[in-house]
Amino acid sequence: MRLAHIVNPVAVGETSDLFTAQPITFQTMVEAKRYAAPRVPVELFTAQFAEDRGLAPAEFVATPDLDRSIRDCGDFKQSKKLPLIKDILDRLYEATAAEHLIYTNVDIGVQPYFYVAIAELIGQGYDAFTINRRVVSGQFKRSQDIPRIWAEAGKRHGGHDCFVFARSLYPKFRLGKVCIGTGGVGRALIYNLLCHGTQVTLFSDKHLTFHIGEDQPWRDGKFREMLEFNKQECERMLQQLESEFGHFDYTRIGDVQLKQTGAKRLIRRLVSVGRSLRGQK
Repeated sequence: MRLAHIVNPVAVGETSDLFTAQPITFQTMVEAKRYAAPRVPVELFTAQFAEDRGLAPAEFVATPDLDRSIRDCGDFKQSKKLPLIKDILDRLYEATAAEHLIYTNVDIGVQPYFYVAIAELIGQGYDAFTINRRVVSGQFKRSQDIPRIWAEAGKRHGGHDCFVFARSLYPKFRLGKVCIGTGGVGRALIYNLLCHGTQVTLFSDKHLTFHIGEDQPWRDGKFREMLEFNKQECERMLQQLESEFGHFDYTRIGDVQLKQTGAKRLIRRLVSVGRSLRGQK
């Protein structure tokens, strides 16, 4: 079994949380790859804009530079150059023949046994799953802190930022123009896992990934237009999945009930259908 893992590095200033988080993420991925060898072969990749090339260590293979962002998909009063998740995963799919693919946000670090544990979960029959992170103290700022980070139990968190799926599933994914770096991307990936996977789950209590601190810069009101764009793209994507592959339960994954957004969307769609039927009378 071979695993391929991709992240999206980005050059940022010292005031950004990514300035300290990214080097830690890169180093933990490298250490986890070393720990897994030779039992579990792991390939590490990046998908980046041209100006962000070379940020990751030599153990990472840079895929072809990204050539579009959310700015190419709409007019926004304030925007960031956020890449589309489809463009990132397309590059991973094309760069490797690994049987299972992994995507995590670039601010998500991993435990040294991460890839070994992923292989064990796949061996249990799971072909598509997501793993919730643990939140550790925001005091950690340097790669030298990694042993202390690994030792900290942290707190459970409900965010979706680590996804594992069989390579064979990916050609059926429908991701629209959903971008990373704001809300909605986790929901988009979960919908695809639920639609296409045969044994799908969410692991909410594993000690496998971590995030430093609890800051959520993507909630900045200045960039709300991008968040709303993602929500609309998720709705369109969900409709496309159901039109192509039939209805599926997108309100829960494994034993975990997803947040109310899914239920609210279902209600809105039922209301819309009801209005349409009344209009036909």
